[in-house]
Amino acid sequence: MTAKTPDFSISIIGAGPVGLALALQISRQLPHVRVCTFDTRPEDAPVAADPRTLALSLGSVQILQRLGVWPAISARSMPIRTVHVSQQQPALLGLALGSDREPALRIDAAAEHVPQLGAVASYGAIVAPLQAAWRAACEAEPARLSARFGARVTAMKAVPDGVEIDAGVAERFDLAVVAEGGIFSDQARKGVSRDYRQTAWVGTVTLSGGERGVAYERFTPNGPAALLPLPDGPGGEQRASLVWCVPSEDDPVAPLNEAQRLAVLNTLFPEGAGRVTAVTPLKSFALGLNAERSLVDGRTVRIGNAAQTLHPVAGQGLNLGLRDAHDLVAQLGRHADLDTALRRIQWQRAPDRWAMIAATDFLARSFTWQLPGLSTLRGVGLAALQVAPPLRSLLARQMMFGRR
Repeated sequence: MTAKTPDFSISIIGAGPVGLALALQISRQLPHVRVCTFDTRPEDAPVAADPRTLALSLGSVQILQRLGVWPAISARSMPIRTVHVSQQQPALLGLALGSDREPALRIDAAAEHVPQLGAVASYGAIVAPLQAAWRAACEAEPARLSARFGARVTAMKAVPDGVEIDAGVAERFDLAVVAEGGIFSDQARKGVSRDYRQTAWVGTVTLSGGERGVAYERFTPNGPAALLPLPDGPGGEQRASLVWCVPSEDDPVAPLNEAQRLAVLNTLFPEGAGRVTAVTPLKSFALGLNAERSLVDGRTVRIGNAAQTLHPVAGQGLNLGLRDAHDLVAQLGRHADLDTALRRIQWQRAPDRWAMIAATDFLARSFTWQLPGLSTLRGVGLAALQVAPPLRSLLARQMMFGRR
């Protein structure tokens, strides 16, 4: 039987998708808890126009459905029906067998008996409905729920049985949740940190003749590249979000002009992706791993990018953060004692967190290893998964729902 949660207060620093999802879940599932969110951006900032692309797993879609915001997000998203993972160059094993087929793995929603594997949406398409729902909740219960936009938290200090938050005025809360992560290059280094010396070039491409609803992950000699399906453009053109990872010290993308980048992109992806006919100006980001050893430090909890910033090779950063938030609320609802709940969330989240951290770290670093036959091993692994439905389904379930 679920224990009744006692009255206590929670501050959430960061009103991005993870922080807002957490605030909404607490407001609905823990009616005796006071919640206040802090974020540096003004409330009237045009967040809906933010074009950054995020990949949502099916588990994340289900969380957003339960929060009632999915219809608004879905209207501006593209479902992922298939994930196609392949290696650009033929593995040596394939050459030895006289085959020029590239190693590939294909995961289909229909084969996994789900309507979709996930979805792709812009940051603005996700955050704007969450922010509107949180604002409505605050207006409905102003004594319990509040939002401080345009408020920078300048200091956090542990106090007996709580945390003091300073955003112009010092306030005490029983629990502080940090959900404001930022990007790798701007972060202070955490307990587990690694600079991959890789750069991600990101932007949007226009495609001709590609299979719709397919997310492509491509292993190239320089690093992973991905195309994530986006809603059609205003003229009905097929679009995809591009993530193109290359070595930072000998960056092959930086000196290229738009026409040259277009030509190279058309050599990277498999034929089924279609022909890239246009590419927007690309932005670059340094890539690395930056993770806390523990989510919990006294009465402070870190979730999402504040707890673990990952390489984008698997596109799982936001999904991991939403699972952090979901499980934190579940533990707070199950245990009357706050410290017991925090100990439980620490243990419960560890397998999912560290499995994803280890997997992305291994894949990211493998592109820097100059080992003979490494591409062959990777190709053999893809081929083995493709012909082993139980293993393929296990991988698909972990992609959709994390490690349970």
